[in-house]
Amino acid sequence: MSAPHGWFGRLWRGLFGLLMALAGLVFLVSLMLAGLIAVALLSLWALLTGRKPAPVVVFQRFRQASTRFGQAGWPGSGGRAAGDVVDVQAHEVPEEGLPRVTSPDHRPK
Repeated sequence: MSAPHGWFGRLWRGLFGLLMALAGLVFLVSLMLAGLIAVALLSLWALLTGRKPAPVVVFQRFRQASTRFGQAGWPGSGGRAAGDVVDVQAHEVPEEGLPRVTSPDHRPK
């Protein structure tokens, strides 16, 4: 390859890369603009109808649930926080009081 041809190819590759970066930037800006328009229209609709938008209601419910379960633990935990330690008295269970579990492969003889 001659030197001018290599220089010409590098120029085209550089211009193509610049064009792709510009296209990506235009796409990003248009996506952000569409999002802003959607938020503005939803906010206007919420003001006109007097109701909160659905995403706001859903996130408020999540926040209420997280504060309710975050303070006293999840249901069934007895109101104990996750870090509480419960000490119990250990005792042995006699083997004759337990039923024998047999599988089809290992039947008692």
